[in-house]
Amino acid sequence: MRIEKGFDKYLIDLRREFHKYPEVSWKEYETSKRIKEELTKLGIEFKECASTGVVVDINGSVGDKRVLLRGDMDALELIEKNEFDFKSVNTGVMHACGHDAHIAMLLGATKLLNDNREFIKGSVRIVFQPAEECGEGAQEMISQGVLDGVDGAFAIHIWSMLENGKISVDEGERMASPDIFKINIKGIGCHGSLPQEGKDALVAAASMVMSLQTVVSREISPLESGVVTIGELKSGSKYNIIAEDALLSGTVRAFNQETRIKIKNSIERIIKATGEMYGVHVEMEYIYGPPPVVNDGKCSKIAEESVKKLFGKESLISMRKLTAGEDFSLFAKKVPSVLAFLGAKKEENYPHHNPRFDIEESNLEKGAKLYMQYALDFLEK
Repeated sequence: MRIEKGFDKYLIDLRREFHKYPEVSWKEYETSKRIKEELTKLGIEFKECASTGVVVDINGSVGDKRVLLRGDMDALELIEKNEFDFKSVNTGVMHACGHDAHIAMLLGATKLLNDNREFIKGSVRIVFQPAEECGEGAQEMISQGVLDGVDGAFAIHIWSMLENGKISVDEGERMASPDIFKINIKGIGCHGSLPQEGKDALVAAASMVMSLQTVVSREISPLESGVVTIGELKSGSKYNIIAEDALLSGTVRAFNQETRIKIKNSIERIIKATGEMYGVHVEMEYIYGPPPVVNDGKCSKIAEESVKKLFGKESLISMRKLTAGEDFSLFAKKVPSVLAFLGAKKEENYPHHNPRFDIEESNLEKGAKLYMQYALDFLEK
């Protein structure tokens, strides 16, 4: 395999550039432009897909199988608190989930595969996907044909909470379905000194928040996994006014459809009963997110062998499944797939979606090589 000297620095420079200029879902205009500039510099043809998405096909000399490699591009609405030179210059937007690393690793893999075409027994489709954070990008790319002719898919998620340099490619359930719910409460506002004249939306909302904490602990089997989190409560305008309106929003996480539906039904029952108890009107909007990520057993075995070839058996680690969500699950639902977790834990470590999130950059080269090796190994099977 041909790997140019300074490849590790090339990846680090790319990652830092993307980190400095983050963009949110469906607005990855400059990110997409920079990816296309780099591909042009490398002499690699590309196609646009799903607004800001970019697709590359690299064809080998023999074979008719096709594997898809995917990396996501979007950042989060978050004010960065890191103080290094490449911190975000786009106020209120930050790469706090590692997608900057994913872009860099996948660009690196694209370069490696292009430089080593003679080893490709089939074809590799490389996909830079927008809008993962809102769970919409994968579906849009699929609807525009990105999976046409694809036999399998592979993705890497860098993980700051996993031991540095370790790689998990466990089969089975890996990430949960990420649903969203919004609850609107309508009461009757009045003077705070005369509460009997109104219907307090704020008190009703507070009661709902507390009652919903029992859904998982008392209605879901301890042998199943589920999450109900209320992340937002908005109500009230002044200390002496009974609030007329309240808004709650939150997320539901589950690993199977039965648990998912049961949690949704429990939320509906609780908020309806609470609304009646407090005499307020309640409406809920429930938005189903992508399904859980489930790694195909055969693909996981191929990925294990890829890791062993590159870095030795000691680099493999078994990692517990996560209740975070990932719309790579939509690729995995269509074709046999595997999502790998690449540990990038720093000495001073912060979790994903934290304003001080960062990664150990020495793992970028590992990720790029693993993308390439998995593609070659999958095509040979």
